[in-house]
Amino acid sequence: MPDVHITVKRNGPYVISGPVVLKDADGNTYPAKSVIALCRCGASTTKPFCDGTHSKVGFQAAEQAVPASKE
Repeated sequence: MPDVHITVKRNGPYVISGPVVLKDADGNTYPAKSVIALCRCGASTTKPFCDGTHSKVGFQAAEQAVPASKE
């Protein structure tokens, strides 16, 4: 099975490449694509997809993953 890769773009979207199926909260499936960009800033007019609005609203994001706390 091919790999799926998720790349966090600096102050931008999550870019997912590979064979993924994206379903919304109602279970509707979006057409398959080999690469998709998902909004992180919350300002996109095409949610859940990125439309580049992050650059217009000055979105600033943490770039490093935060390790899960050990409980």
